[in-house]
Amino acid sequence: MSEKRVRSAFEDDLLILPLASLLPTKQVTDVIRNSPKYKAIACSIEEVGVIEPLVVYRNPDQRARYRLLDGSLKRDILLAKGETEAECLLATDDEAFTYNKRVSRLAIVQEHFMILRAIERGVSEQRIAKVLNVDIAHIKRRRVMLRGICPQAVDLLRDKSVNPVTFDVLRKMKPIRQAEACQLMVSASNYSSAYAKALLAATKDAERVRPTRPAQPTVVTSADLALMERELRDVQKSMMAVEASYGRDMLDLVIAARYVARLLANRKIAKYLDDNHPEIAREFEAVTSAVLWHHQPPSRTEGSPHEETVAG
Repeated sequence: MSEKRVRSAFEDDLLILPLASLLPTKQVTDVIRNSPKYKAIACSIEEVGVIEPLVVYRNPDQRARYRLLDGSLKRDILLAKGETEAECLLATDDEAFTYNKRVSRLAIVQEHFMILRAIERGVSEQRIAKVLNVDIAHIKRRRVMLRGICPQAVDLLRDKSVNPVTFDVLRKMKPIRQAEACQLMVSASNYSSAYAKALLAATKDAERVRPTRPAQPTVVTSADLALMERELRDVQKSMMAVEASYGRDMLDLVIAARYVARLLANRKIAKYLDDNHPEIAREFEAVTSAVLWHHQPPSRTEGSPHEETVAG
């Protein structure tokens, strides 16, 4: 029986290509340049440089231009810095939509451990804050975020999108209750601070780090908890209905946005709109930029600011 070999999606060797020869598939507008994501990537490149290369389709056109599949933000930032060349990874498939389709954002617990590892390796908090384009107080809060949280709770929330305030609430519970509360959060797929506070309100004094004051009136009654549970079930049913059609609706939206982006890339159409309907041209650019950027989760090369620290 013959073995099937999986074809590599990329060439083994990197190429150093002129930035001018890379044709981006997405337009970088002034709105995107002023976004926190763009500024964070720019700060990361300024501090640690570009570690992972841009991704291009390996077959150039007659003018030796390559289609840029991934790395439009980096290309724009490098051009602004006065750079003329960049290392590029050659993709064997001319497909830009699938690279970032299923990549998840960096979870807050993973961010915490990433910061700790960087500090252990001698990176200062000031430099980490500069790379991530955040205030140093943000790094200090993240560094001590899991202090007082039991290992079982950390494992349960390791890859979840948790509100940072949730850990402040969990810290008021004893370890066994923390683990129970996290299990309830995972079962309900709800990691908000409001849900954590509701669980804290239902926690007995014996399971709290500090018992509640006797004079403090009851904020949440059993009837309130029952009502919240019913509302939560209703929300989950509504979410299931939305998820059933979300994929198809988003696919239609992205296809439509890409079609409009191609129309805007036509110089004659763009000039006509700018001359006769500038307001429509601006709206088209804003809509396509919002859809094509916000619908694609961050990847290793253009992911969240936290991943850019490692894969800048």
